[in-house]
Amino acid sequence: MQRFRAILVTRDEGAKQQNPAALVELGLDDLMEGDVVVAVSHSTVNYKDGLAVTGTGPVIRRFPMIPGIDFAGTVVSSASPEWTVGDAVVLNGWGVGETHMGGYAGLARVKGEWLVPKPAALSAAETMAIGTAGYTAMLCVLALEERGLTPAAGPVAVTGAAGGVGSVAVAVMAKRGYHVVASTGRAAEADYLKGLGAAEVIDRAELSGPAKPLAKERFAAAVDTVGSATLANVLSMIGRGGAVAACGNAGGMDLPSSVAPFILRGVSLLGIDSVMAPRARRLAAWDRLVVDLDRDKLAAMTTTIGLADVIATARQILAGHVRGRIVVDVAG
Repeated sequence: MQRFRAILVTRDEGAKQQNPAALVELGLDDLMEGDVVVAVSHSTVNYKDGLAVTGTGPVIRRFPMIPGIDFAGTVVSSASPEWTVGDAVVLNGWGVGETHMGGYAGLARVKGEWLVPKPAALSAAETMAIGTAGYTAMLCVLALEERGLTPAAGPVAVTGAAGGVGSVAVAVMAKRGYHVVASTGRAAEADYLKGLGAAEVIDRAELSGPAKPLAKERFAAAVDTVGSATLANVLSMIGRGGAVAACGNAGGMDLPSSVAPFILRGVSLLGIDSVMAPRARRLAAWDRLVVDLDRDKLAAMTTTIGLADVIATARQILAGHVRGRIVVDVAG
């Protein structure tokens, strides 16, 4: 039986807390059901992966579990009519790394319908430098532009800007000509964010206090990765007819806001679900990423680690010590 390395999370029967994640050796028979087997070359560390690996949040809902909510690799066996051996593929979401064994392993067995073709213009490593975070950022941009947003509308805010979603959102929107206002709690990252294209960098404290029902109109739109009071403040500052694409909850699951922005300024709150997005939406996002994400800026925001480094990096991302994107070289 073919053996491969994997990060595995377990929980003792009847226990409420998971055991510490460990780097182990597994075989194909240890994986879950699926009609396609992929040799995983790269994965990434997203905020959700940090929660899953450390057990800080209730992300994993089946044990034992291989975390890793996304991966890129090559099909090595397939019973799916969509895929043949040798196809280069990418997976984001679908509960992988949560309820179905994920990307922190040399092999993954999944449903063929969860996969999309790797964009020919991108390497496997680049697709994971983008990863679920970058793909989610592009879903936010698509939603805002479908709502009518253009660069002429005015400044656009990106919260949690130094994180994975935020970094890609800043880079993409700057390339498309938007005046991007990047919000971060890490003042030392100002030069990094300006290098990605941010026109302004503001302290997250400006958006983190108790929100007024309505504040001065400051932004035409926003991409919010934080939630809670930050999202409430951003909503109160959106101009008439503007919108916020919300995709994260790093600051909390609550929303201490009011109906005022919605009924007095016609603001729209656009929820972004990257996990279960339909295939056509995924393909549209990847097509746009190929065009709208500067490859040099992607490289500038990316750090590569080996599989053995995932557990330590998961702790660092939750502590706010990671910026940009982390690619996992699964063979490294």
